[in-house]
Amino acid sequence: MTIRKKQHPLIPRISGQTYLWLAILIFGASSAVTRKLTEIGAQHFVDGRNPISLCNVLFVGNLCALILMSLIYRKQWNKATLQRLSKPDWISLTAVAILAGALAPGLIFQALALTKVNNVILIGRIEPPLTLALSVWLLKERISIWQFVGAIAAFIGVILTIVLQPPQISMVSMGGFHLGLGELLVAIGSVAVSISTIISKKYFSQIPLGISSIFRTGLGTIIFFFTALILYGRYHFADIFSPFLWKWMFLYGGLIVVVGQSLWTKGLQNSTVAKATLVGSFTPIVGIIAAYLILGEAPNMAQYIGGSLILAGIFLSRINKTSQKSRKNVTPSEITSAQAAKEIEMDMGFKGI
Repeated sequence: MTIRKKQHPLIPRISGQTYLWLAILIFGASSAVTRKLTEIGAQHFVDGRNPISLCNVLFVGNLCALILMSLIYRKQWNKATLQRLSKPDWISLTAVAILAGALAPGLIFQALALTKVNNVILIGRIEPPLTLALSVWLLKERISIWQFVGAIAAFIGVILTIVLQPPQISMVSMGGFHLGLGELLVAIGSVAVSISTIISKKYFSQIPLGISSIFRTGLGTIIFFFTALILYGRYHFADIFSPFLWKWMFLYGGLIVVVGQSLWTKGLQNSTVAKATLVGSFTPIVGIIAAYLILGEAPNMAQYIGGSLILAGIFLSRINKTSQKSRKNVTPSEITSAQAAKEIEMDMGFKGI
């Protein structure tokens, strides 16, 4: 005889897709919120330093995320599960932690200090088409014609967003083209995430999501911390315990890290891959709207042209792909592997953590 637990009347009304949409609203606004916090910090210097620097936000935000994920996935971190991981598993986990846990977020946060938030959002969309190309080349995956057309459209959109930018102070010359340094850093960070996604696809199919997430965030935070000290000096994190910093980080960490990640995890546990992927693809749109509402940052002509192609590419790539996944017998509880979660998050871009 099966005993069913009595649920609160409101619980059945909240679907997994609702959790995902709420999480996307929070994650999409993360870039604009991050920039706004640094602007607030710039108005309250401490000994000539911004207490809410991008490095401080990234480091403390990752610590908050690490604490949250440790609570959510603590059951997966047991001796039996860890002993099943092979040496190649640990090597791949370390590679992903370096690329996606330290290098990519470090570059993206630095880019936020050099270019507009909309550029960070749009240029970061080079990741999905690049990952798709690498999947076909290295993993021999087959794609539909709509995925191919969508990837080409998104890639062209990213290129146009970069090359059509108006002149900036921080520009570098590459092959006769003058590119903004911030835009270049976003592109490099997106390449790093794309490579980490390929590694995840190849080696993470049997690795639990909790182990990969905590290991990536933990090791990535440690690597970022010591790399920043080497590059910027031992006083770079001098304000890490500033009450002013932590006052705002409770907002950032509480909203984006704790609430956002909790909603996202809950949504993944109660949604199909198709639904989660479709909802995640709206992150760039939410991000652009948030940049306007929070920072008053209206898109320029380069962003309008490139962004239109990128968004068209995103929705073209969804044709057939969503219906194919929905036809598979996939239950909500199956979105538990690191590989599945990584593929879904690939369509989202920067989440603030």
